[in-house]
Amino acid sequence: MKLIALFSLVIAIGLILAAGCVATANKNTVNSSSSSSNTTDSSLNATSSLNATSNISTQLNGSLRVSVGGFLYPTNLSVFLDNQTVGMVNPTSPLYLIVSEGNHTIGVCADFVCEQESVTIRFGRYVTVDFSERLHKDVVIMQPTARVLEYYKEGNGLSVDIEFINPSGKDLQMSAEVSCGYSYIDDRSGIKMRDSTRGMLVQKVNAGQRITKGLVLNRVNSNSLSYSYPVIEELKVK
Repeated sequence: MKLIALFSLVIAIGLILAAGCVATANKNTVNSSSSSSNTTDSSLNATSSLNATSNISTQLNGSLRVSVGGFLYPTNLSVFLDNQTVGMVNPTSPLYLIVSEGNHTIGVCADFVCEQESVTIRFGRYVTVDFSERLHKDVVIMQPTARVLEYYKEGNGLSVDIEFINPSGKDLQMSAEVSCGYSYIDDRSGIKMRDSTRGMLVQKVNAGQRITKGLVLNRVNSNSLSYSYPVIEELKVK
């Protein structure tokens, strides 16, 4: 009996020790699995963060200038970028845009005529698009208007040739206010300065007639270096 009791005690102790080893092994396995999961999640979060930062930093822009410098109509025209309206432009005020890099379509609409052009924008590059000539050719003149044909230096002034157009069925008196910017060197300081000059031309234009007349714009300073393109600031019709 003593041997049987001793044998039973040894078996019980062995079972208790085995159970403890199994529990410790399971606990270590769980901890290892949890640590691996945390490491994987941290790696995924870091990768997502890097990708987001990379996408933001690669979005570069360039500059685009849209103009209709010598267009007939002294009015605002709608400007479209990739079929979305982005602003207005007129003969005296070009439109400046900041556009993302890549290929885009820029367009201007006057009445029922729209002109467009494909442009490629690159970081650090300045792209200029002028639609004046295409609008002159394609837009049918439906209302009395005036335009600058050419200009040239004449003595101490600037001579500007202006064409008046009257497509209506009655005689009209048309007046155009013309302005032109220029730069010059100041006599006292020797610094390059900017100024502008303007003038008014009034002309009677018969029904269905075109008339070209010259206007001399006087300069404030005779030491002029360069001129901008003369523009018609305002056109009045009576």
